Amino acid sequence: MENEVIEYDIVLGDDGLNIEHPVDDDEMVESSGGGEMYIPEGDTNLEPYIGMEFESEEAAKAFYNSYARRVGFSTRISWSRRSSRDGAIIQRTFVCAKEGFRREKRLRGSVVEVKRPRAETRVGCGATLVAKIQDSGKWVVSGFIKEHNHELVPPDKVHCLRSHRQVSGYAKSLIDTLQRAGMGPKGIMSALVTEFGGVSKVGFTEVDCKNYMRFNRQRTLGGDTQLLLDYLKRMHAEDPAFFYDVQGEDDQCMGSIFWADPKARMNYTYFGDTVTFDTTYRSNKYRVPFAPFIGVNHHGQPVLFGCALLLNESEESLMWLFKTWLMAMLGRPPVSITTDYDRMIRLAIKQVLPETRHRFCKWHIFKEGQENLSGVFLEHPSFEAEFHKCINLTESIEEFESCWLSLIERYSLREHEWLQTVYTVRRQWVPVYLRDTFFAEMSITQRSDSMNSYFDGYVNASTTLQQFVKHYERALESRYEKEVKADYDTMNTAPVLKTPSPMEKQAAELYTRNLFMKFQEELVETLTFMASKVEDDGAITTYRVAKFGENHKAYFVRLNVLEMKATCSCQMFEFSGLLCRHVLTVFRVTNVLTLPSHCVLKRWTRNAKSSVILEERANDMLNSCRESLTVRYNNLRHEALKYVDDGVKTIDVYNIAMGALQQAAKFVAHAKKNGGRMALGNGSSQEDNGTDGSGAYLLGLGQPLSADDKDKKIQELAHELDCANQKCEVYRTNLLTILKDIEEHKLQLAVNAQNVKLGSSDSDKSCKSCWLQID
Repeated sequence: MENEVIEYDIVLGDDGLNIEHPVDDDEMVESSGGGEMYIPEGDTNLEPYIGMEFESEEAAKAFYNSYARRVGFSTRISWSRRSSRDGAIIQRTFVCAKEGFRREKRLRGSVVEVKRPRAETRVGCGATLVAKIQDSGKWVVSGFIKEHNHELVPPDKVHCLRSHRQVSGYAKSLIDTLQRAGMGPKGIMSALVTEFGGVSKVGFTEVDCKNYMRFNRQRTLGGDTQLLLDYLKRMHAEDPAFFYDVQGEDDQCMGSIFWADPKARMNYTYFGDTVTFDTTYRSNKYRVPFAPFIGVNHHGQPVLFGCALLLNESEESLMWLFKTWLMAMLGRPPVSITTDYDRMIRLAIKQVLPETRHRFCKWHIFKEGQENLSGVFLEHPSFEAEFHKCINLTESIEEFESCWLSLIERYSLREHEWLQTVYTVRRQWVPVYLRDTFFAEMSITQRSDSMNSYFDGYVNASTTLQQFVKHYERALESRYEKEVKADYDTMNTAPVLKTPSPMEKQAAELYTRNLFMKFQEELVETLTFMASKVEDDGAITTYRVAKFGENHKAYFVRLNVLEMKATCSCQMFEFSGLLCRHVLTVFRVTNVLTLPSHCVLKRWTRNAKSSVILEERANDMLNSCRESLTVRYNNLRHEALKYVDDGVKTIDVYNIAMGALQQAAKFVAHAKKNGGRMALGNGSSQEDNGTDGSGAYLLGLGQPLSADDKDKKIQELAHELDCANQKCEVYRTNLLTILKDIEEHKLQLAVNAQNVKLGSSDSDKSCKSCWLQID
């Protein structure tokens, strides 16, 4: 068979011929070349019989496979016989795929334990066709057993059998066209079903479609992945904290590629409580999914935690990706993660992040619903609005379940396959089931801005990998500038307060500007709510909170007066990290004037970052840009951070740096006092002395230097700086090596601890079996 590879054990037969038995029998799968199966002309219902002749071995195989398709079973090659004289194959035995029984894999005499064993498919079926070559060169059927010991597959499901799954040439052309248009496997299969007139007439499954698309992508990519790998290697060489890894050996891109720059890794330490794994970027030249890990910073802006190029979307590849990402993030899993509605992603996260709350993107499910419910929408125009209301506006699990059941019954959709499927996973996408977990979103019904694609506007249908590297860096720069602008607005502008409440003033000083605006909105809304006490057991007091004129829609707040802890039935604080208007209403009526410390999440405050991040930025900026207040702030900030980073290396350098900063502070104070002019020691100013403000003055004395002294001082400082930089680089490299060793050791200890925990739970096993083998 074309493109078929089968291994054999060779033994000597009684007649002097070499009889070959396959080590790993494969079903007779048609080649990807799209060759048609052989059927003798004039009789498409012909059964094999003894003495039936074929022009070649391939013709015999194709006929038996065609016969199997008509009858309803799958075929494979069982064994072959070769001539001892020239090694040519002289006999083939084709069998039903359910022939024989599965053999246990063994290694050095012991049975190999399979982590996820496949379902048993062989039942000892005896259906067989044996073909031998004749002296004339033709092949003749020498044996045929028709009977099967199992049920045969009906015609509408025969396309699922492995030996009959074939991606034809026409189907390949359609897949290529639709793939270039940016469609995924599900959309392509839907189009193929429409084109061919039914699933059974397509001739293959969605898995086959995915496999072909993956092969096509890898073939199209060719050597372009080396461009990305070269970029990642260069970035790692420049900064060892830049992390990247490739699935496969020796950087052979057989799977996926992952990388995370130092800023992304540092951001995760601040904001890694919730993550979005965004796989929507399929619109590039190669149709290869580009999937960034995205979080939310203290301004509510998207922030990057690493990127992946998915050359392989199998469960194994996704598991590798999540493990690699977790290792880059120092082994600390997030509280929650949001992904597309995908079975493979779900299985991978379940294995790698078992304690992380996994949520499917609701909007991705709604998008699928537009396709799978299109017929229902046309037949029942009111269904779509009711469907969205049931998902978004129900206030409790009980209310949702009742509403869903009523909806299904009213529109007779109990047997609708897609609705049944999404209902079984409702705890991973319906809002009422997710309110008790932190997702850093202000609204549980509206899509957060942080869910928007991080690289929108930088990756499109014509993007090559070479262009992608440039666009990637431009996107990072743009996002960083937006964060700097938000930092500046928070630190240098005061918000307008709308109430005399001390709590509002406190929040304005604690939260970042964007988050304060959201808190302020909740606080102002308390003026339209009223709260009444409904229960008091001494420790906990329960309040009923409702909007004036809307008593039918109430929320219940439980307040612990001693600890000043409050929880609301809307669970906004658990979901977003900000107090809701209902809790703030109770605080108002109970005279709680300021926010308790445990009600303020640090990740939303101005001080969310507990340490500064050193950024390597260009020193020179265009003169025209210096007039920008944001740019001036940004430049001074970066220069100061560089100065601090160099100043803490040794105590001597620290003392010099501290003195220089103190003197610089005096200069700045004098300049502010004198309208931007720097005062000198003799009472004159910069302008009076004709200097350009370059700072060419002897620190501590305030006297100008001569030209020779300037050059000499510059040379001395340059030499000292070079020496300090060399020492810093050595210290930095050693420190990073130590940190990497510590991280790997921590990860190994965590794995060992988990293994011991798992082993100790099984009291019936011996101590020896408690040690699990770590791949």
